[in-house]
Amino acid sequence: MIQALGLTSNPRKELPPAVDDVSFEAHAGRVTMLLGAPGAGKTTALRLMLELQPGRGITYFRGRPLHSIGHPSREVGVLLGDVPGHPARTVRGHVRMLCAAAGVPARRGDEVLETVGLVSLREERLGVLSRGMDRRLGLACALLGDPHTLVLDEPARGLSAGENRWLHGMLRAYADQGGTVLSTTADPKEAARAADRVVTLDQGRLVADQPAADFSRTRLRPRVAVRTPHAARLSALLTKEARTARRSVEVAEDGGNRISVYGSTCAEVGETAFRNGIVVHQLADETGDMGPGAGVPHVEGPTAPEEGTPAPQPSAAPSSGAQPSAAPSTGGQPPTASPASAATPDTGHPDGPPDFRPADRPPTGPRGGDEGRGAESGSSAGLPPPLSVRSAPRPLHPLRYEIRRITGVGTGFLVGAAVLVVSALTAVLLARIGHTPQPRLLAGWPRELPLPPAAIGAGLLGALAFGDEFRHPALAADRGGVPRRLGLLTAKLLVTSAAALVLAVLTIGCDAELLHLFYGRELIEIPADWLPLGASWLGLVVGCAWAGVLAAGVFRSTTAGLATVVAVPLLVGPVVRKLSEGPPVRAAAGASPRMREAFPLRWPFGGERYLEGALRIIAQPMGGALALSLAVLLCAYLLTSLRNRAR
Repeated sequence: MIQALGLTSNPRKELPPAVDDVSFEAHAGRVTMLLGAPGAGKTTALRLMLELQPGRGITYFRGRPLHSIGHPSREVGVLLGDVPGHPARTVRGHVRMLCAAAGVPARRGDEVLETVGLVSLREERLGVLSRGMDRRLGLACALLGDPHTLVLDEPARGLSAGENRWLHGMLRAYADQGGTVLSTTADPKEAARAADRVVTLDQGRLVADQPAADFSRTRLRPRVAVRTPHAARLSALLTKEARTARRSVEVAEDGGNRISVYGSTCAEVGETAFRNGIVVHQLADETGDMGPGAGVPHVEGPTAPEEGTPAPQPSAAPSSGAQPSAAPSTGGQPPTASPASAATPDTGHPDGPPDFRPADRPPTGPRGGDEGRGAESGSSAGLPPPLSVRSAPRPLHPLRYEIRRITGVGTGFLVGAAVLVVSALTAVLLARIGHTPQPRLLAGWPRELPLPPAAIGAGLLGALAFGDEFRHPALAADRGGVPRRLGLLTAKLLVTSAAALVLAVLTIGCDAELLHLFYGRELIEIPADWLPLGASWLGLVVGCAWAGVLAAGVFRSTTAGLATVVAVPLLVGPVVRKLSEGPPVRAAAGASPRMREAFPLRWPFGGERYLEGALRIIAQPMGGALALSLAVLLCAYLLTSLRNRAR
């Protein structure tokens, strides 16, 4: 279950806090909805619960706050925001990348895609998915870790009636298995129809916390639904009689031959129609808007199915959970579909997913972990099979995630190709102009540029490592299966280092080959000091890549990460050059004798020579500026990580 205690957001200048002392509970096996108008504080409350926003209060998920849970994605499945990921990534690649982040097998991604009906679209790009398919993919990502709790922010917003029914059927099936579902909505009809308990927010404050039946009876207006071919005439007669009798009766035309009468009864409306000879086809008491056709909008003509939704079959009978109820509700409560019908829609229904499984398996125990489960228990209707949770993730999980992230889209390959082309053309032009040293010629590095194209490209690849995650909600740090931890940072540094090294070697190779093709062998002779030059070149490219990773992680932006990389030679370099006060080699002069004095034992394999070479590289203005920038960025990253954990 979920226990939210005293949720309060930080004040906004002169405005009151968006959420002020909100406390409620969401029990296991129930669907709980946060209801409120736009701006009531629903999304802020969820962000406070998930520790994505600073504020006061605490939320317990099965007795533990989120920051104390070792595997958050295996306890809480989250769906926030609209776009699930990079639009150029495939559905299958996106899900498998999140599987690697959560430490679950890749086959789990195929299981959840089958559950939400996206198997046939697994090779499609995320950018071409419709709104309904986008919501299905977001729900699949939330189900990857087999969590006990689902936290969803207006998942049905913008969906068609069929997709809406399918989504609430999935949530109902999930709750029937013992899971906890917390969702937000701005529609009272949806809350009363789909929830077991409704928590109402108004201007950031809790105004009601009640079962759905009580909510429907006390907070939704009772009415009389009338269907007659003489709707306009009956509406005028009812209004005239109410004005004559000085009664508060409101008549609303719902379109076509249907009207809704508030403040009257079936007997009174029927007597008025009988006295005036008006034929009535339907006369029913309803609660709010929960009567006939709830969830099924009035359609004047045939409409095309939503993209990605299976085409309707003429011979398929509608499922019991999707039929509108024409009978009046009893006891003042809205008619609701049974859990079985909501959880097991007919596979031939036009609004159901193409791979939605029939309910031919017995229900299992509570979801999450191994509680209440036996080895023989399988998946229930429409939900993926249980996942056996391991005690700790393997060290390769962040590395697998990062490799899938960087290779899943073509951005990195396009950046590398652009760098090779620009560097090769620059090298040819510099050779034609002349007066360029050979190291700069092979690197394609004019003196007018602060960095060579390869270093800028490596910095961009590094900046994309964190920038993509902060740009797309499903990958945002501290949300879902992509935690902001040192293991993830180490994986990003390793992968970007490998990409930077490959880019640096390819750049030198392409430039040398093109120079040999245009000008012969005289421009590509191997210099005598090739080893320190090569080490400096590789260190520059890798350092720029690391600077991009750390800066994007600190500033949460790809642009800021790349700007930091370019600012190192433009701003930090001159400062380091002034502080050095003299030739840069003088700072490292005599380093080897001093190291031998400090460490009388000989270093194995001549290690002091390599250390001396590294010190000479760092002593250069550019090397010192890069080393100083990396140290500052690393400290800033660790500081922000610790601050987020403290919050």
